[in-house]
Amino acid sequence: MAVDRFEGEFRFLSNFYPCSVTIGGIRYPSAEHAYQASKTLEFAIRNRIAALPSPGEAKRYGRRIELRPDWERAKKPVMLVVVLSKFTQNPLLGAQLADTADMEDPLLTEGNHWHDNYWGSCSCPRCALQPGLNYLGRVLMAVRDAVRCD
Repeated sequence: MAVDRFEGEFRFLSNFYPCSVTIGGIRYPSAEHAYQASKTLEFAIRNRIAALPSPGEAKRYGRRIELRPDWERAKKPVMLVVVLSKFTQNPLLGAQLADTADMEDPLLTEGNHWHDNYWGSCSCPRCALQPGLNYLGRVLMAVRDAVRCD
């Protein structure tokens, strides 16, 4: 069984999962908060995003801010830092992630229906013919390898 959605027992893989992540001296209530805050270099805006009550609100806010000049080049390395921080700063989550390597099919895919074929793979009829790039799944599998080595 491969993980093709970050729901149910695998919800902890989602960046929306509530868990503390500290990056750059700021404590965020989820990895999504940390990722969205990383879109800017302005400390005040990062703090404002950290204070938002939900990951969804952080994502909406992150869509409205002026992106840092290097964002297109930086977004994948930033996601790696965010996800690595999430699973190393929260050892129980790190152990759960490591356990996914022992599944019959250890592939992790951020399946969705909102047309995100960059970080995941959308399964709607329009997108299903072309699998997504699944960069979040790839990052998770790389972090899984790193936490298993510790």
